[in-house]
Amino acid sequence: MTRRTAAALTALAFLLAGCDPLDVGAAPAGGSGAAVTVDRVPEGTPDAATAKTELAQLPEGGLGKMDGYERDCGNGAGCVFGQPWLDVDGDGCDQRNQVLARDMTDVVRKEGRCSVTSGTLLDPYTGDTLTSTSKIQIDHVVPLAEMWRSGAAAWTPERRAAAANDLNNLIAVTGKVNQSKGDKTPDEWMPPNPAYACSYARVYVGVKTEYGMSVRPEERAALDKSLATCG
Repeated sequence: MTRRTAAALTALAFLLAGCDPLDVGAAPAGGSGAAVTVDRVPEGTPDAATAKTELAQLPEGGLGKMDGYERDCGNGAGCVFGQPWLDVDGDGCDQRNQVLARDMTDVVRKEGRCSVTSGTLLDPYTGDTLTSTSKIQIDHVVPLAEMWRSGAAAWTPERRAAAANDLNNLIAVTGKVNQSKGDKTPDEWMPPNPAYACSYARVYVGVKTEYGMSVRPEERAALDKSLATCG
């Protein structure tokens, strides 16, 4: 466990402290699937060289079982990653709205509240520009199901809740592309915008490293391939 994770769990239990901004450098948007440079990653994301080193050090594992996994909080079974979305830093603004405000420009909030009602998003996964928040979803770069089968099944509820709400693993994207991704890992799915492959892999590896998760051989190979595209 890294110092950042340990500090977050000790200080806030179910909550992960702090809201990281993004490093942004974006070219004009293009159509879905176009190679559009959107060099936007959470601040805690490792650079390419570090990500390559971290990937080599991640423990190898098989496809873990999904026994006990439950994401839906409304069916009486209980959601194993906690109730989405938490107000991590206690400022009255939950993680969904934190991510929308971080990733969008020209942000407009509901009067007297933190809720983001409109703005402009350059989706790094597709290169498309969106202005309607109803069409935007928040993607867990490392899917929660993948977290579960690569280590999270053995974590405490506090650690799972922290991971599920970690801004370093959350990116605002087009709802359709988020739905198409589902719980897929990089060997099964990569962003349609090929220019984002490097950034996506950096985020993915950084999160897996932070929480000490395992990777399958196919997953590692796909991440290696994506990191090889880094300039």
